[in-house]
Amino acid sequence: VQLQASGGGLVQTGDSLTLSCKASGRAFSTTNMGWFRQAPGKEREFLAFISWGGTTTYLPESVRGRFDISRDNAKNMLYLQIDSLRPEDTAVYYCAASTSSKVVARVRDYDYWGQGTVVTVSS
Repeated sequence: VQLQASGGGLVQTGDSLTLSCKASGRAFSTTNMGWFRQAPGKEREFLAFISWGGTTTYLPESVRGRFDISRDNAKNMLYLQIDSLRPEDTAVYYCAASTSSKVVARVRDYDYWGQGTVVTVSS
């Protein structure tokens, strides 16, 4: 599956942003998906998981309440909504696809990755 993330840019503290991920190739509607981010000098961080049908989501406590994941299988699209952006949210954001049937949160559990979209939050 090929993934293309978009929607990043330069935003202000407190703004909201929706990142998008366009999928092609392997049947998107039967693939579990996730979002990660990587800040300069840091490891890639898991942000959100959504099951193939959209009925199950999982977000770590660190972002729960500010981040939300959703998908539109009819459009082969994955989304990440981020509210109340902070300077520490500055990172490259990646969408990823997993062939696992479980709820997964590790980088190694994802088999396909998009190229990333850069989010910069100014104070």
